[in-house]
Amino acid sequence: MTRFRPCIDLHQGKVKQIVGGSLSDDAAGLQTNFESDQPASHFADLYRRDGLAGGHVIKLGPNNDEAARAALAAYPGGMHLGGGVNLVNAPTWLAAGASHVIVTSWLFDDNARLLPERLDALVAEVGKERLVIDLSCRVVGATWVVAMNRWQTLTDLPVNAATLKALAGSCAEFLVHAADVEGKCEGIDARLVEFLGQHSPIPVTYAGGVHTFQDLQAVQDLSGGKVDLTIGSALDIFGGNQVRYADCVQWNRR
Repeated sequence: MTRFRPCIDLHQGKVKQIVGGSLSDDAAGLQTNFESDQPASHFADLYRRDGLAGGHVIKLGPNNDEAARAALAAYPGGMHLGGGVNLVNAPTWLAAGASHVIVTSWLFDDNARLLPERLDALVAEVGKERLVIDLSCRVVGATWVVAMNRWQTLTDLPVNAATLKALAGSCAEFLVHAADVEGKCEGIDARLVEFLGQHSPIPVTYAGGVHTFQDLQAVQDLSGGKVDLTIGSALDIFGGNQVRYADCVQWNRR
C-alpha cells in the first residue's frame, strides 16, 4: 500500500517549502511557498506522536545542521537525513538519530559523472540497509536524468530500469523528487510514478507536485501500491490549503 511519508525541508535553519527548481546559489531567485515559525523539532515530534515513520529531513544548503540535529533528537530512529551527506559525516548523522542517510551529490565528480567506488565505500561504512539513494531528477526529452547540487546540475545518470536495477543492491530505498514540479502544487508526474512502480526492485518514495488529497489514491493506483508519497507545499501544516495533514495520518492507519 502507498504510504504518506512526512518531510522537514530546512533552508538557513528554518523549516520551509520551496519551489524546487528555484534552488540555487542566487538567493534572489529563490521562490519560497512557506516558512514556519515553529522549529524543525516541532514537526519531528508531531510525526513521532502520529506514528509516521520513514519521512525525511533534508538540509537545503548551509546553516541547517543544528536544526537537523534537533529534529532527529525529537524523533530518534524515525526519519532519514539528507543534504551534504558523504563518507565522513554519514556515521555522525546516524549516531545523531537518523534511521538512514540519503546521498546524491557526493556520489558524483565535479563533472557530474557517477563514481561507483564512492557508493561502494559508503555501503562498506554504514551498510546498505541504512542508506537511501536520492534519484531526484529532471525531465530531459522522453526520460528523466538525476540532478544534483540542489537539483541544478544534470548528471550522467538516467532514471531508467537499468539504473534502478544496478543501484538497488547498494541501498535500502530510493527517494525521487520530480524537481520540475516540486513545490508547484500543480500535479504529480504521473508517468514517473507509474515507471517507478513498475521498475523499482526496492521501496521508493516519490515527491513533487501534489495538489490534492486524492493524489495519494492516484499514486496507489499508478504504482500498484509500490510507491510511497511525500507531500509538502500543499499540506496545511506547511501553509497549504489543498491537503489536510490529519487526512494523511488517517490514510496511513487504514
